[in-house]
Amino acid sequence: MRSLGYTAAVLLLVGTVAACGGSDAEQPGAADGAKTVNLTLNWVPYGEHAPFYYGVKKGFYDAEGIKLTIKPGGGSGKTIQAVAQEQTDFGWADTPPLLKGITSGMKVKSVGVFLQKGPASIESLAETGIKAPADLKGKTVGGTPGDAIYATFPAWLKANGLSEQDVKVVNLDAAGKIAALAEGKVDAIQGFFHDQAPTIEAKTGKDVDYLLYADWGMNMLGTGLVVNENTLSKDPDMVKAFVRATQRSWSEAAKDIPGAVDAMAELAENEPEKDVLVKQLTLAVPLLDVAAGGTPGVNAEAKWTETINLMTQYAELGDPGAPSKYWDGSYGSNG
Repeated sequence: MRSLGYTAAVLLLVGTVAACGGSDAEQPGAADGAKTVNLTLNWVPYGEHAPFYYGVKKGFYDAEGIKLTIKPGGGSGKTIQAVAQEQTDFGWADTPPLLKGITSGMKVKSVGVFLQKGPASIESLAETGIKAPADLKGKTVGGTPGDAIYATFPAWLKANGLSEQDVKVVNLDAAGKIAALAEGKVDAIQGFFHDQAPTIEAKTGKDVDYLLYADWGMNMLGTGLVVNENTLSKDPDMVKAFVRATQRSWSEAAKDIPGAVDAMAELAENEPEKDVLVKQLTLAVPLLDVAAGGTPGVNAEAKWTETINLMTQYAELGDPGAPSKYWDGSYGSNG
């Protein structure tokens, strides 16, 4: 079990990260000759996205010859589709839907997952008393059919000694899950804890607990950078520059969470309140899962293989193939 009451302890982990339409934000005064580059997020701006705004504010993208425009998204699937259709240069998207998109024929690829410890979780109000998977027996859990958390939930239950019959799953759309939990219509919900849990606490004034899939036997890679294969072929130097700037943005933002939140509050629109942003980014930083001296966004093939295997076994990923089908690690390997 993890609770947002541990936020202060999570902050101590920040020091282990090494330095290395709607809501648009771009770096003022970008150098002459800089390339205009668009990044579409996986969702409307929340704390996980603060490093991008921080990189814009601090000139990290400008230093790489990039004038960055940040656009909100409507879900990872839509963001990946926009990249595939070359409507945006880069996408920030979750890995399971990326795998699905590529196996369906989309000509896109990951150039590095940053949240290597997946944020998939079961969230509940602390007063419900759900502290371990066993506590879910007899409870109702809200989930959204079609997403990877929903698809792998039965396998996660089995890994923790439960059966599908032990838990009642209530189908909800993605936008309705938080309200359903806050209103007591379900005992728990499936979702990304670092985004939703601080939002729920702000809405209800109640503490939130969560069971992280990765802490209970099942890790799937989270969000990272997605690019069209044509862009990789035509402008590999720009891709490398963008990855470098993003790695620097995450490294520096992890050491300056208040500064990153301030940058986001200044440059984004319709973002959560600052205290929620601080909690969201604080919870996101440990998900980088890099050792001291490591670089955010540099992946090991074993983590890709684990995610591919889980998706193949439980989420109907057809003709899965090797990690190289989905990911080109050469763009982020030099930090």
